[in-house]
Amino acid sequence: MSDENPLAESLRLLWEGRPGSEKGPRPKLSLERVVATGIELADRDGLDALTMRGLAQELDVGATSLYRYVPSKGELMDLMLDAVSGPSQARLAAANDGWREFLTVTARENRLLYLAHPWALQANWNRPVMGPSSIADLDLFLSGLRGTGLSDQKKMDLRASLDSFVSGSVRQELLWHTAAIESGMSEDEFWELQMPTFRRAMDSGRFPSMATMEHDAFDSSWAETFETGLQVMLDGIETMVWQNSPSARDHKHQ
Repeated sequence: MSDENPLAESLRLLWEGRPGSEKGPRPKLSLERVVATGIELADRDGLDALTMRGLAQELDVGATSLYRYVPSKGELMDLMLDAVSGPSQARLAAANDGWREFLTVTARENRLLYLAHPWALQANWNRPVMGPSSIADLDLFLSGLRGTGLSDQKKMDLRASLDSFVSGSVRQELLWHTAAIESGMSEDEFWELQMPTFRRAMDSGRFPSMATMEHDAFDSSWAETFETGLQVMLDGIETMVWQNSPSARDHKHQ
């Protein structure tokens, strides 16, 4: 283990990698393999299962060997988060197609990221460790919003707001899946058990709006619900962009 400040250690590993050594046998591991295996373990078994001992077993090495690559789970998490973040090819291409298309692709890609790596929702992104992928992602975000007339502060506000929407939406979706597992009931069984109570409530006259609700009101998929929220959010952003446009400023002074 290292006595270095954990943040400093994470930054060193992110930007410089693990120091090499010309002496001794060729190492069995690489920092990249350690991080990739950590991601695989967290994807498969959840963040609680990600321990240094468990990761060492997954890599078939002793814990002492693993500590030569990452000092603790904290630094490992910083490396894992940076590894799964960063610009994708779809987002890079969308950056040249206007801000609305860029934000649409960004939101959809981030949704897929959280669904593929649910453990990332448990990580604290509010004070991100600025690794190469994280900075590249920020740089791309600023590029994707060029021409909007928004200040950099507003662009960062939009980035935080968009991620809050995406992460909140995915968290609801994942909790829905988790509820089925924890209850031991399928979706059909869950609602079948509640329907007699629901029908009595609707027939009571106490809930007139719900009693006349269309039969397919709850039939949207999670993806459809996500798209509805995304379009509403983008429409609001479009209003903000217009208000900061030269046309809007000229209109105010007329």
